Amino acid sequence: MDGNGRWAKKRGLPRKFGHREGAKAFKKIADHCMKLGIPYATFYAFSTENQKRPKDEVEALLRLFDEYLDDIREMDAKNVRLKFIGDLSFFPDSTHKKMLEAEEATGNNTGFTCSLALNYGGRDEILHAVKRLVTEGCNLSALNEESFAEYLYTKGLPDVDLIIRTAGERRLSNFLIWQAAYAEYVYTDTLFPDFGKRELDKALAEFGERNRRFGGV
Repeated sequence: MDGNGRWAKKRGLPRKFGHREGAKAFKKIADHCMKLGIPYATFYAFSTENQKRPKDEVEALLRLFDEYLDDIREMDAKNVRLKFIGDLSFFPDSTHKKMLEAEEATGNNTGFTCSLALNYGGRDEILHAVKRLVTEGCNLSALNEESFAEYLYTKGLPDVDLIIRTAGERRLSNFLIWQAAYAEYVYTDTLFPDFGKRELDKALAEFGERNRRFGGV
């Protein structure tokens, strides 16, 4: 969800105001995905590298995450299943507890599955999975792509079909490295706070025109 800080800077506002507007855009996009019948969407909200940002910006983001977790009843009422992926031990205990409670409260919902990548990094995820394999004494001779995926943060989620990059970015940025092996990319110069239903529809239309061969002829 790129461009929150730039959106605020263009308006002479602190970056935290951009993140708050980005959170509003996230809710609108999640609702639109649900109405379109899209079964899964993952939003990259906070990367492992984002920890290096100025302390006041990181603290503002943590407060924002905590506030939105208080709105879980709204998501639950819409039959949304929430999932959080990443190293959640980074967050304060109270916030981490809310995440686990939100996952449990919505775990039986059968509608739209909304995943939030928080303190997430693709390389970190793969290292975390390998460490679990070693610790649990996995039978390496029986290890394959399907069984390895069971050790990832995204266990139970399908591979990525489409990645949308906002704000003119043209890189993967350590996002779902394993899962995005055959993902299609759509780029837009729109800053995320301004990314709405129309922009999502355009991205989906472009995706629908792609010929996906998955390495075949």
